[in-house]
Amino acid sequence: MVTKQLRDLPGNADLRRADSLAREIFSDVANKWALLIIEALGERTLRFSELRDEVEGVSHKMLTQNLRMLERNGLVDRKVHPTVPPKVEYTLTEPGRALRATVDAICGWTHQYLGHIETARGRFGT
Repeated sequence: MVTKQLRDLPGNADLRRADSLAREIFSDVANKWALLIIEALGERTLRFSELRDEVEGVSHKMLTQNLRMLERNGLVDRKVHPTVPPKVEYTLTEPGRALRATVDAICGWTHQYLGHIETARGRFGT
């Protein structure tokens, strides 16, 4: 992976360093479930079951783990309503909404080059 060289970059912001916080955050959010959860939330507030329905194929465990990670990183806000049974809602925070613009760009790139990638995979034999 090639990263843009920035002068006077603090060690915790350097993606090239294995011990950097930036790399840890990048690793957290650059997984398929996190990207799909961010895309599904968009500008909406959703309950856990609604998110599970939106993100087809995600298991209860993976959705829980990724929501906790996104909350821990300040990208998702979790609100628990004191009802029986408890009602829990998830919303993107401001940094989460900013990241969503990048996720939208990745989705757009995928749609734009899907045919090209399918053709290349066909030539490759997979």
